[in-house]
Amino acid sequence: MNEDETRERSLKWKKILSVVKFIVLIIILIGIPAYILIFQRDVIAHFRSFNDVLNYMLKYKTEGIFVYFGAQILQIMISVLPGQVFQFVAGYMFGFWPGLLYSIIGAFLGSTITYYLAKFLGEDAMHLFFGQEKMKYFIERLNSKRAYIIVFLIYLIPGLPKDLVCYAAGVSDMKYKAFIILSTVGRIPGMCGSLLFGAMYLQKSYVGMIIIACVVTVALILCFIIRKRLQGVIDRIYNKIS
Repeated sequence: MNEDETRERSLKWKKILSVVKFIVLIIILIGIPAYILIFQRDVIAHFRSFNDVLNYMLKYKTEGIFVYFGAQILQIMISVLPGQVFQFVAGYMFGFWPGLLYSIIGAFLGSTITYYLAKFLGEDAMHLFFGQEKMKYFIERLNSKRAYIIVFLIYLIPGLPKDLVCYAAGVSDMKYKAFIILSTVGRIPGMCGSLLFGAMYLQKSYVGMIIIACVVTVALILCFIIRKRLQGVIDRIYNKIS
C-alpha cells in the first residue's frame, strides 16, 4: 500500500468516525430526552418521592439490583433521576452494606461510561453540551497540579456539579484510574447517609432518621451558604499552582 492509499484510507476512517460522533451527539441531545419526554414522562414525574421509587423498584424485586445499576448510570450520564432517592430505596431493599456495594458499583459504571463517552466525543462536543465557558472552567482546573484534591472535594461536598465533572475529566489530562478512584471514594460519605436513611426506615428507627435528616440538612444549608467561599478556595488552589 503506497503513501497516497494510506492517506486516503486514514481520511476515510476519520470521516466515518466524525459521522459516528455526530450520530451519538444527536442521540444524546435529542434522542434520549425525546424518548423520556414522550414515553417515560409519567415514570420520571413519579420519581420524586421515596415511596414512588420504592413501589417502582419493588415491581422488579428479582432484577432490582440491575434496575438500580441502570438508574445510577442514567442519573450520572444525563441527571434525569434523583440519585439520593434511589440510594434511600437501596438501603431499604438491600440493607446498608449490600446497598453500599451496589451503589459503589453503580457509580463506578456510570462515571466510567461518562468519562470515556466524553473522551470519545471530544472537547467540542462538551462545549456544545454544557457551554464553552463552564466546561473550560472545569477542564483548566482538572489540568492543574492540584487536580486530585479538587476532584475529591467536588465529589465529597454536597451540591457541587459532580456529574458535569465526569465529562470534563474525560477531555482533560486527568488519567482515568486517578479520576475513578477519587470520584468513587468522594461519593461514599453521601452514599452512606442516604443508605442509612433507607435502612433505618425499614427498621422503623425514626429517631435515627430524624438525626440523619437534620445532619444532612444542616450540611446542605452550610454548603449552600458558603458555596462561593468554597468555590473561592478551589480558585485559590488553582491560582497558586497555575
